[in-house]
Amino acid sequence: MKFAGRRRPARGGTRLGGGPDRAAQRLRNVQHLLHLREAGGPFYGALDLGTNNCRLLIARSAGEGGFQVVDAFSRIVRLGEGLAHTGRLSEAAQVRTLEALRICANKLRFWNVSRMRLIATQACRRAENGPAFLDRVRRELGLELEIIDAETEARLAAMGACPLMEEQARHVLVFDIGGGSTELLWVEHEGGGHRKVRDWISLPEGVVTLSERHGGVDVSERAYAAMRAQVREALAEFAARLQASGLPQRPCHLLGTSGTVTTITGVALGLPRYDRNRVDGAWLSRGQVHEISQRLRLMSLAERMAEGCIGRERADLVVAGCAILEEILEIWPVERIRVADRGLREGILATLMEEDGLPATGKDDKSRQTEDAEHDRATAT
Repeated sequence: MKFAGRRRPARGGTRLGGGPDRAAQRLRNVQHLLHLREAGGPFYGALDLGTNNCRLLIARSAGEGGFQVVDAFSRIVRLGEGLAHTGRLSEAAQVRTLEALRICANKLRFWNVSRMRLIATQACRRAENGPAFLDRVRRELGLELEIIDAETEARLAAMGACPLMEEQARHVLVFDIGGGSTELLWVEHEGGGHRKVRDWISLPEGVVTLSERHGGVDVSERAYAAMRAQVREALAEFAARLQASGLPQRPCHLLGTSGTVTTITGVALGLPRYDRNRVDGAWLSRGQVHEISQRLRLMSLAERMAEGCIGRERADLVVAGCAILEEILEIWPVERIRVADRGLREGILATLMEEDGLPATGKDDKSRQTEDAEHDRATAT
């Protein structure tokens, strides 16, 4: 199993006011993108359509190892909104998602992407009309999305995040809290840079499903406890299975890749707005997770919306993510959590490049530039 690192170019992603400054910045952005495209590819694309988000990365091999992201896009589309009650993707959710996918299609064409993998996860897996929606995407946009199973999703997410495993850590529990599901993988470092997934689980609970069931606006202590209880039994069964396999009761540390853990980290750092360079690779303590989780639960919806690292679109979902993360820490009470603002898309890119014989692995490069534009669109108030 191989793991990828990535490097990001400087992006013109800060929020700008109107007038000449904004026009000049847009011109510089376009010139920068044209320069990157003219520098040559091949370019690779990875799209992740989840229950809550639509995300795209476009990259090329960096040559010496790792890859360089040249363009990116992320938008909260809530494709799975109402799915738990109806079993179907609503028309409104489909329209929102098609709008985001149209932007992705234009970006893929602009970069003349030669190889791509476009995946759909839990919402399309679960919805009765999931395959029909992907047929609609194919007809209207010309994009060929595939529905992947939970195991493939989990392994790709781990592949993208695991460069942040501490080198001396023998056992690490990787988790990905999504909109409609939560994946956990026990990864063992076998030495020589080789890592093996010893066991994994996918829970059909995520921030959207929990919020819709228990509420995400005003979350009482009782509702919060109910969220945690909903995931406790499956987590306990997974922990027992790991122990029965002869694995340690606790990993060396946790490694989290999700909007939940990156959001909590941004709040813990006191960031006025999200900064990927500060968050990706950071460490959280168990005490910080509990303190921030309780603070967010007690906030009003308006107060959560005003948090620079949460914003309007995540304000009613973040508390459910906190409940899942706190329950993970209850079962595996380690003191340290490594935070990864990377995951499934990076795993896809690494796989595509390696299939073509290009170097897509390398040591993590913390000098990468932040991808402000991607997160700003997702958290804009």
